[in-house]
Amino acid sequence: MTTSCLSVSAQNETSVYLNKTKPIGERIEDAISRMTLEEKVALCHAQGKFSSPGVPRLGIPELWMSDGPHGVRAEINWNDWGYSNWTNDSITAFPALTALAATWNPDMSALYGKSVGEEARYREKDVLLGPGVNIYRTPLNGRNFEYMGEDPYLAGEMVVPYIQELQKNGVAACVKHFALNNQEKWRGNINVKLSDRALYEIYLPAFKRAVQDGGAWSIMGAYNQIWEEHCCHNSLLLNNILRKEWGFDGVVITDWGGAHNTKQAALNGLDIEMGSFTNGLTSESDFGYNDYYLADPYLNMIRKGEVPESTVDVKVRNILRLIFRTAMNTEKPFGSGPNEEHYAAAKQIGDESIVLLKNSGILPLVPRTGMKILVVGENATRPLNQGGGSSELKVKDMFTPLKAIQTTYGEEVRYAMGYKSGRPMYDAEEIIPQVTLDSLHQEAVAMAKEAEVVIYIGGLNKNAYQDCESTDRREYNLPWGQDQLIEDLAAANPNLIIANVSGNAYAMPWLDKVPAVLQSWYLGTMIGPSMVDVISGKINPSGKLPFSFPKKLEDNGAHHFGEASYPGIEGASAGNAANDLKGADVSAGNDPQQEYLEDIWVGYRWHDTKKIPALFPFGHGLSYTTFSYGKATLSAKEMSADGSLTITVPITNTGSIEGKETVQLYVHDEKSSLPRPLKELKGFKKVNIAPGTTVEVDFTLTPDDLKFFDDNQHKWIAEPGKFKVLIGSSSTDIRNTVQFVYK
Repeated sequence: MTTSCLSVSAQNETSVYLNKTKPIGERIEDAISRMTLEEKVALCHAQGKFSSPGVPRLGIPELWMSDGPHGVRAEINWNDWGYSNWTNDSITAFPALTALAATWNPDMSALYGKSVGEEARYREKDVLLGPGVNIYRTPLNGRNFEYMGEDPYLAGEMVVPYIQELQKNGVAACVKHFALNNQEKWRGNINVKLSDRALYEIYLPAFKRAVQDGGAWSIMGAYNQIWEEHCCHNSLLLNNILRKEWGFDGVVITDWGGAHNTKQAALNGLDIEMGSFTNGLTSESDFGYNDYYLADPYLNMIRKGEVPESTVDVKVRNILRLIFRTAMNTEKPFGSGPNEEHYAAAKQIGDESIVLLKNSGILPLVPRTGMKILVVGENATRPLNQGGGSSELKVKDMFTPLKAIQTTYGEEVRYAMGYKSGRPMYDAEEIIPQVTLDSLHQEAVAMAKEAEVVIYIGGLNKNAYQDCESTDRREYNLPWGQDQLIEDLAAANPNLIIANVSGNAYAMPWLDKVPAVLQSWYLGTMIGPSMVDVISGKINPSGKLPFSFPKKLEDNGAHHFGEASYPGIEGASAGNAANDLKGADVSAGNDPQQEYLEDIWVGYRWHDTKKIPALFPFGHGLSYTTFSYGKATLSAKEMSADGSLTITVPITNTGSIEGKETVQLYVHDEKSSLPRPLKELKGFKKVNIAPGTTVEVDFTLTPDDLKFFDDNQHKWIAEPGKFKVLIGSSSTDIRNTVQFVYK
């Protein structure tokens, strides 16, 4: 140890790679020149569950990573999936990313990235495995709660400030899951086929924004295959699109267990291999880290001349760049653990995310003395940070909805569970005896008859087959008999407020029988205070849906075409990587096949164009006040190929209380050579308006906002012609339309 320390100290005087005043490119080349082949290969694979090696001989530190969909995960053991049982790794649970998207507020995204980045830095993490920007394709996807909705423009606008503020802490964002990881069923081997148009217009734009505008330092490959190649070593995806088309200079990291082929991993753009021969979640492996595809098998391939040594140099350049940006960045801040500032940030994000879907006048429920309120539903007390796979969090504090309601409304608040779902589990579920479910149901209905108001807080949770990694939902309806429970509660007491928690849309067969519906999300530590402040009127709701709620599952585009489109058609399995021989290459074989037959018609694009009304449309969200939209004006009637247009619209708060409105701008191409959606989101702004006050909202359109992807020419084009600008409060509540010509 003494010799090593002296060696590093001496190198400090002469080594370019240790001189932070030198350009990063020079430092990288100097470091590579000093490394052995074995040291270079070692950089390319894990040394523990969440760590990859550095070069100890040269004083280059390892990388430490952490799961982080909405908070920094508790410490995991070095070589198994058990928790390390530390006493100082509790954190703030921030709202899940569906909630962040529902704020429609990039300022909230910046606050989120800053806050979670401070906690990651405090915990000495170099890479935070998030955020996720996969597109919400089907409401059955178990991981939709980790993503930012169905629209690529919304997801792109929201992800950029998150990444920028996170990385100011010297912690790399690892944007995931690249790409098309839009379901959990068969996620490890399903082969996805889709048009280039759908890929470029729907599924890639948010990743492109993350790379080019957000400046993301790392990307996580997805588990699935595209065009018979796994995404973690997919040449078209990583070499052609990510590196050549977008100019990405960061590190590509596998999802845990996402590598399957040594030669593809060597040649097709992968940099760091993590978690191989496990399912990335719970399963263990008898193989050591030297057995990974990018370990001894890769080293032997290079020595035999089967792949050139230059391939590892490319990977090491990317990895060293990441290490210099994070672990060896001596100017990064210290960060901070969970604190009141972070709780306030989580609360503010949660406040702006809750969506008022329906209100017949019962809300806000203003507190008064002696109110007899019954709270029903397991999610009123359940710690929703538990379960869900890699999103599981060890929170310092969790302020539940029931406790917050009791604090706000007083001692008359009573509680009935109503149903029971069982313990949080990743790939199995606890079977609850029917007699238990019946008893809980009957108790809640009986108590509802004695209450003045009933607040129902149910929905989904992070159990298997709900909002959970590794499994998709089995059905579109609410589980555990909740639909019938809500029907019976409504019959027992008409003053029923539904305040469900979920990361997904669900059926509402009882909608016409209840006066108010709030859509909440996994809001983390501050879920209770955010929910009760919206219910009571202390906070005026301003969330907007980041995805459509279909009336029934078949109304969703991914489900319209049957199993070929979702979940795919299963063939003979090619085997699980966990059972492969050491370092063996695995072919795609006869894996499940899937085709995105709805093509570019995803979410509201499908509902609009196919004239299938949604239960609640994309962008929908009510307020306790009202807003009127004045006449929109254009700065010009024509746009040139190198020009732009400004659209101005006055918005007036016509109600009696202050509120926030998200003004949405959509574009319609009146005639095009290829079919286009009826409208596409191209702008939004959230504005706070005092009662009786008018504010002017400005948008700028450029030719890029008019383009579609022509897969025959393989490029984005904007065709001359007439365009409409549609401005409104949701994708279906259009208040204003203006027209211009693009020349």
